[in-house]
Amino acid sequence: MEAAAAPVRLWVRTEPFLVGVLPVPPPPRLSPHYLRKTAAYARERAAEGCFPRLSWPCWRRIACGKLQLDCGLAWLYFERFHTLLRRDPLRRLEWAETEAACASADELEQERSKLSVDTLQFLLFLYIQQVNKVSLRRSLIGEEWPSLRTRSPSLTGKSASENKNWNDQDHCAFVQSHLLEMLELLLEPEQLRGDSSSHPTHRSLVSYEAVCALSFLIEGTVNKSRTIHPLHELALWQPCHRQNGYSKVSRAFSFPRLERWLRSCLTTNPFGMTACLKSGKKLTWTQQVEGTIRRAKVACSSCVAPEVFPMVIVSQVYKQTLAKSSGTLVGAHVRLHRCNESFIYLLSPLRSVTIEKCRNSTFVLGPVQATVHVHSCDNIKVIVICHCLSLSSTAGCTFYILTPTQPLILSGNKTVSFAPFHTHYPMLEDHMAQVGLATLPNYWDSPMLVCKESSATRIFRLLPPSDFYAFVIPFEMEGDTTETPGGLPRAYQKVLSQRERKLQIWQRTVKEASLTEDQRNQLQILVEDKFNEWLAQTGNREQLDSLIPPAVGSKQAAG
Repeated sequence: MEAAAAPVRLWVRTEPFLVGVLPVPPPPRLSPHYLRKTAAYARERAAEGCFPRLSWPCWRRIACGKLQLDCGLAWLYFERFHTLLRRDPLRRLEWAETEAACASADELEQERSKLSVDTLQFLLFLYIQQVNKVSLRRSLIGEEWPSLRTRSPSLTGKSASENKNWNDQDHCAFVQSHLLEMLELLLEPEQLRGDSSSHPTHRSLVSYEAVCALSFLIEGTVNKSRTIHPLHELALWQPCHRQNGYSKVSRAFSFPRLERWLRSCLTTNPFGMTACLKSGKKLTWTQQVEGTIRRAKVACSSCVAPEVFPMVIVSQVYKQTLAKSSGTLVGAHVRLHRCNESFIYLLSPLRSVTIEKCRNSTFVLGPVQATVHVHSCDNIKVIVICHCLSLSSTAGCTFYILTPTQPLILSGNKTVSFAPFHTHYPMLEDHMAQVGLATLPNYWDSPMLVCKESSATRIFRLLPPSDFYAFVIPFEMEGDTTETPGGLPRAYQKVLSQRERKLQIWQRTVKEASLTEDQRNQLQILVEDKFNEWLAQTGNREQLDSLIPPAVGSKQAAG
């Protein structure tokens, strides 16, 4: 990088918080106190596969044996971090094939044992789970290791009403407030005081490897350039050495100088939600509904870079059908907020989707590479192929899904239904390949209760086959997919086949009845009347009406 007059500008990356952090308070055993002990333990056992890379067997031993986490929760954190960094679709598909080929739990565990992650980055990943914790004060006090007598549920408490996973201002404030602790977490043992405080001194050095790990959270630019660099590249830039205390001799940074430099350079993420809402491009993907006060709002990132996933925010869609397959959506983080009595089709490969405070609506999504999180929604249907689905504070919602991980049921949910993914559109399989999602393994029917609640047994059900109906996406597109990827479970396919046979019998009966033309017309009128009556009773009339293309000349953005 060439020297520049303007200073380095740093910001907190959105991805680790938006896709990596579980949207609930973390277990008490993932407090900073225990993470420092975990860091020391890992360094001491470097020869056993704990450092500089942490293997799954080592993390399982630490998480289950020392931190007393449930094995399922230990794998959840490990897999979530591993997938966060593994974006290559081909590698994702290879791992899916490996998982699907395992004939037993032992075989699967053997394959998992081959996986490893960067130890320091993983520690930071575990640390930032604290962003959803109400208070960090109590986490500063702890015993040597948690005792069996203090064991509590994996994750407890109601999920916060505010979604901090999306709020880039919260991300920046969190890093600013806890930067000292995060740097301490990355220090080598000899850089800490020898007394019981285990804190750094003014002479402590931060290794280059530690700053590389911090690049997991921080990136930036020089001289307002559009080229984004990871933190460690910017930290090595010659004009910054005086400020951050880098020494070419020791290949390390002065702890106090590095901390001051980071704090002085940290600013708001120019690609975050705040920038999207404040200066993003406004799109008119929807029409104003006559008789309503609120106008639907759609915004997307105006400032984009190849290294950053774009953002699309859709809010206040009311009694409408919104349908898009657009380059604007490809690889985007999508937030659907306060949509009511609507049908929303986003038929492009997506990075992540958050659905919040929506009511009585249906969402049909293209394949989602990372996470779909649904929060504070009532009576919605979500139809999606995604890597991970999580729910919090939902009621009466139904999820038609194909997913290689267990759906995560967090806190505050009731009467949730799960069903197999049951639709297709022509480009679906191409979009699945783009994000690295396969048809197997598929854990749609094996949700994981992450937050243990007293009424856990009544939180969810598998949709009875008798209540299962095929879903048709009513748009013409180019592509090769002509059926539901992976097919349907036998019980559900059987019900659909039975209904199809009944329809064929009815059609044959009508054909063989030798009706006169007047009788056929009367029958046609009767059937249409009954159909219209059904449309009115079910509310499907509005959906059909909303599929009528807007009048010529109406305002519609390409987007």
